[in-house]
Amino acid sequence: MPVSGAAAPVPAAGEAGGRLPFPALAAGFLALAVAIGIGRFVYTPILPAMADGLGLIRAETGLIGSANFAGYLAGALASAHPLLLRGRRLWLAGALGTCVATLVAMSACSTLAAFVALRFVGGAASALGFVLATALVMDRLTRTGRSDLAALHYAGVGSGIALSAAVVSIAREAGCEWRGLWIISGVLALGLAGPILWLLQGSAPAASRAQAGTATSASIARLVIAYGLFGFGYVITATFLVAIVRTLPQLATAEAYVWLCVGLAAAPSVAIWGWVERRLGFRTSFALACLVEASGVMASVLAAHVPAILYAAVALGGTFVALTSLGIDGARRLHAGNRQRIVAVMMAAFGTGQVIGPVAAGVLADATGSFTVPSLAAAAALLIAAALVLSLPGADAAA
Repeated sequence: MPVSGAAAPVPAAGEAGGRLPFPALAAGFLALAVAIGIGRFVYTPILPAMADGLGLIRAETGLIGSANFAGYLAGALASAHPLLLRGRRLWLAGALGTCVATLVAMSACSTLAAFVALRFVGGAASALGFVLATALVMDRLTRTGRSDLAALHYAGVGSGIALSAAVVSIAREAGCEWRGLWIISGVLALGLAGPILWLLQGSAPAASRAQAGTATSASIARLVIAYGLFGFGYVITATFLVAIVRTLPQLATAEAYVWLCVGLAAAPSVAIWGWVERRLGFRTSFALACLVEASGVMASVLAAHVPAILYAAVALGGTFVALTSLGIDGARRLHAGNRQRIVAVMMAAFGTGQVIGPVAAGVLADATGSFTVPSLAAAAALLIAAALVLSLPGADAAA
């Protein structure tokens, strides 16, 4: 997902510690909250009510989730097109507007085909919104010599998750049914999106300078595979965590706030893992974060009590945004070049894992009666991703 981790690149202009580009940071924060925190992940807290209201089986809910990730993959691929390098503010406005429209439109549908189509379009808009907002914001941070503040931009993801989780939980407690939850989410996204273009006013940012690659093709390929495995490894829990909680009566007290815990843990995660990376290096920090996340994925299905499910939420939220940032930053440092194109390539690998995860999990859960088997498979994928990154030759020096 993110363009760069908290380990900041060398500024193209200015010095670290220069003037604070507050408007750009605020715009990026809000854009990621809308495109990712709400546009992508509000499906998780709404899913149980929606499944109950429509009688959807797990395979169907997994298909809807995978449709969103397939759209995200399509949007990631499209974001590399040169056309998007021109008029990026207008493209961003269109992407965020589409996110809002698809959220509201979910309330007016009742058929599986319609849900799949809307979530696909919404996923594509989320990817475009993420790439465009991040490219615009990171260019401004670099020009002012404040790339060290990138973690504040990425905090919008976790903050959007936490805010939408709280709003959905309050609305459900007030008796709002699933259609109303989608409308409320759309209105919330619209309210946050309103000031973004105004905050991004100003001269067009300079294009990123391409640099020569520093790693072998085998190293890049290994990192891309690890990133795809990470996409598969996190997405099953990220899609079905609230549904998992609902299946066990002893976890009922956690349903109202488990997804909120994910968002609260995600908000500072890029800054925290950036600090870890600066001390331990890219390979070790990425592998360690994968291990923490794998432990949370396993805890979500192997220990059926509230402390375990809350640990699972914190472990997921505290690593998945940071891992996406660490992976993108590692790839960019191994083979630097046009920032927007590099993000698109890594997001495509990430998106492939995400597409496979929810639909496979839904089918396996229907066949076995629980999410245990798909979650353990996800944890195994995270462990393999950790091993692949640890095996990268000289990655810490490059990153």
